[in-house]
Amino acid sequence: MASFIGAMAIADLVKTTLGPKEMDKILQSTGRGHSVTVTNDGATILKSLHIDNPAAKVLVDISKVQDDEVGDGTTSVVVLAGELLREAEKLVNAKIHPMTIIAGFRMASECARNVLEQKVVDNKQDAEKFRSDLMNIARTTLSSKILSQDKEHFAKLAVDAVMRLKGSTNLEAIQIIKKPGGSLKDSFLDEGFILDKKIGVGQPKRIENAKILVANTAMDTDKVKIYGARVRVDSMAKVADLEAAEKEKMREKVQKIISHGINCFVNRQLIYNFPEELFADAGILAIEHADFDGIERLGLVTGGEIASTFDNPESVKLGYCKLIEEIMIGEDKLIHFSGVAMGQPSCTG
Repeated sequence: MASFIGAMAIADLVKTTLGPKEMDKILQSTGRGHSVTVTNDGATILKSLHIDNPAAKVLVDISKVQDDEVGDGTTSVVVLAGELLREAEKLVNAKIHPMTIIAGFRMASECARNVLEQKVVDNKQDAEKFRSDLMNIARTTLSSKILSQDKEHFAKLAVDAVMRLKGSTNLEAIQIIKKPGGSLKDSFLDEGFILDKKIGVGQPKRIENAKILVANTAMDTDKVKIYGARVRVDSMAKVADLEAAEKEKMREKVQKIISHGINCFVNRQLIYNFPEELFADAGILAIEHADFDGIERLGLVTGGEIASTFDNPESVKLGYCKLIEEIMIGEDKLIHFSGVAMGQPSCTG
């Protein structure tokens, strides 16, 4: 019975944060600083708890899964599970076997699903009604968030972003970039992709009809890297010969990349001065040290793939967009890709 008590205690804890008369909870940490958090978000509250009751831990895990999969309804799912356990406790006290109770819950779940399927209304053939449904869903979700005062604005941003996916469920195509300064209402949905980097000195600031090679490769001077190995030279001329050989090897690598017919090279790793100069001389925009999520998403929305070898240009899938240019958001410079192959949005706030 301790399992019932622990799970119901968790449900009762977050119950008061649910509904139109919801109340916030004040959470105070026990560590140094005793930081205080004020929230009514079920997932945040449950993550802050130290629990040793097995059934209570199951409810916390349910909340985490709900948050990861849906992003909302974390409190509702815990309260519902708690009420089911409350009723199950009464049945157990009435000497009904737990397996019989479980079978009854499964029958009730199936019945509820059937009723929902019968009552469902599909408006996807009517674009106006379908959009109205999505707006109502977004407003409902945002009503309990810190954005509630601007829920109309953010509901429109969310619905516009999802509608541009054109039926795809891959939300990785939607990028959110956060910049300090301005108000929440300054947030906007961009008609392309924004990479949180700036164009280097001497690089082209604008590329039209861009052919993009997205890569994850070392662009420092190629060296023989053997642990404990040393090279002994007896003159500065030989040192110069070694440096020249390393540069020539890098020059060959850059030429292989250029042979793909690109005018933009985006690399996950650093691009050192020498290869950067070679790209600039060839009129190629070279973007270095792009974060991994950024290049993954860039490859997705431009239709390209991340490459690491360049010996066979025909096997490398390039990305395409109509225009690459540097833009300013607040006080920061960013790189804007417009007219991307998939027409996917990026959301900037």
